[in-house]
Amino acid sequence: MSVYTTVTADDLDAWLTRYGVGTRTAHEPIASGIENTNYYLTTTRGRYVLTLYERLPVDELPFYLNLMAHLARADAPVPAPEPDRTGALFSVLCGKPAGLVARVDGTARLSPSPENCSAAGDALARMHVAAHDYPGRLANRRGPEWWRQAARAVTPFLAPEQSALLSAELRFQDGCGRARLPRAAIHGDLFRDNVLFDDGRVAGVVDFGFAATDYLAYDLAIAVNDWCVRDDGSLDGDRLAAFVGAYQARRPLTHDEREQWPALLRAAALRFWLSRLYDLHLPRAGELVHAHDPAVFERILASRVAAAPRIPDARAA
Repeated sequence: MSVYTTVTADDLDAWLTRYGVGTRTAHEPIASGIENTNYYLTTTRGRYVLTLYERLPVDELPFYLNLMAHLARADAPVPAPEPDRTGALFSVLCGKPAGLVARVDGTARLSPSPENCSAAGDALARMHVAAHDYPGRLANRRGPEWWRQAARAVTPFLAPEQSALLSAELRFQDGCGRARLPRAAIHGDLFRDNVLFDDGRVAGVVDFGFAATDYLAYDLAIAVNDWCVRDDGSLDGDRLAAFVGAYQARRPLTHDEREQWPALLRAAALRFWLSRLYDLHLPRAGELVHAHDPAVFERILASRVAAAPRIPDARAA
């Protein structure tokens, strides 16, 4: 949620005439994240988040926005996009496709407790269950093909031992057969800052810019690698048991998902190590851009390679 496109008050006032949300009273940029331009917007009728989609192709936007609407209708904790007067969920603002969602009242738990992890795991499972009958399909643009392309781009910036780790992991992932794993629409980026809490409950899951059709257990692995990790990259057993236990109480993992769990944790770490390396060494121009530290996921990947952690037993969790 960086700011790559500046939206003036006049720009926004003209664009808001398409909507039945009242007139603008205030707007301010959101200076976290790295993919899209986001603003907090207050109108005479409510509080919203305005998103300008900087990199997403226009023909892919219906997948993301209709997914959010689908999940909201299924009572998953997801804010529904605001349609304009024609029913469209996005339109062009300052040359970029843009849309509105209701602003969620809540705060992220950046130092989550096991109870927070349990609530987040349940929320992810609710989303996965609801996504089962979502008809949209979209290939993951940060999937294995992108991993290989990004690896070639960032390798010149790496130390020899980093290059060796990266090359070895790409070879390992190429050998992982996952054809039997359940697939549906995933969030793809369920980090702590994308889950907002209010009085201990999950008030809303936000930022669906990396949603795609992919393996559900991979989405769980992405979340676990952020919510349940220690500073050295290892997994915290209490938070892991809470997160996975709550998830499996609503959507039990299959035998194949459990067998693939160590490799999925490694895949999730590889994906975010690569994206952070890419954003650090090959950044886009933009205001308030925040590049996350790639060393975090380098440590996580090294830890997963060394330990190969198994999925917690559902009954024990």
